[in-house]
Amino acid sequence: MTQADKRFLDAIAQALEPAGIAGPLRQARPVAGGCIHETARVTAGDGRALFLKANSGDHGPMLAAEAYGLKQLAAADGPRVPRVLGHGVAHGRAWLMTEYLDLQPSGDAAGYGHELARMHAYQGEAFGLDHDNWIGTTEQPNGPHEDWVTFWRERRLGHQLELAAADGHAALVDRGRRLAGRLDELFGGHQPPPSLLHGDLWSGNQAYDRDGRGVVFDPAVYFGDREADLAMTELFGGLPDAFWSAYCEAWPLEPGYPVRRELYNLYHVLNHAHLFGGGYVPQSARMIDRLLAEVGNGS
Repeated sequence: MTQADKRFLDAIAQALEPAGIAGPLRQARPVAGGCIHETARVTAGDGRALFLKANSGDHGPMLAAEAYGLKQLAAADGPRVPRVLGHGVAHGRAWLMTEYLDLQPSGDAAGYGHELARMHAYQGEAFGLDHDNWIGTTEQPNGPHEDWVTFWRERRLGHQLELAAADGHAALVDRGRRLAGRLDELFGGHQPPPSLLHGDLWSGNQAYDRDGRGVVFDPAVYFGDREADLAMTELFGGLPDAFWSAYCEAWPLEPGYPVRRELYNLYHVLNHAHLFGGGYVPQSARMIDRLLAEVGNGS
């Protein structure tokens, strides 16, 4: 450990004293899996294992938004969420500290399904959030709106199309704007309540603890259609049948979900096209074409 690392950990230890964390912090060991921030397992003075995320100081707002999101999810009494111990900026580096969980790839999928449905039952007064946050490293606008279709058109699909235009994907943007103009037809009479969403619920942001309970982390929270979370679970991987049976037992899906799943996942694929380019650009175009075909405008 360098002297700079020691000073950084000492500053965090001082900030964590009100949370009952005994210093000094030591034995910071890198943890694999993070693609944006540095991640490490840290040992507190009382032997407890903690989980540290760190980045340059300008990432402070991003880690603060993540801390807020974790606390919001924890308040919903759904899947387990790592407990936030503190966050801040010290010696030019931003940090977020949570409890350390020994995550497992499998567990009680049915219990996870019931708990996720309970989290989605936690509802807000409008769609969106009272502040913006991030989806990956992309800023995610959350300005509240009472109408879900308008929110999705402006804050989600419209925002990604603006990024695609700036990236030079003119043909993609043209098709996307045609889709945006026909969202009312695509949604039909679907009027979901504003459920608390994880916001980025792909397979890499969910797991199980040592007792088999479902755990969610790395959120991009807002209030929206619960199906947007469920759709994301199917985009990069999937969940066992036991999860789906339990979730639908608690809160059945409404007709038309497969089409809305495509629309909701389009947001994430467009975001990947913005961040990584490559095959995500044609994949986005194909998804837009399929959705336009649903409203008789696929040519």
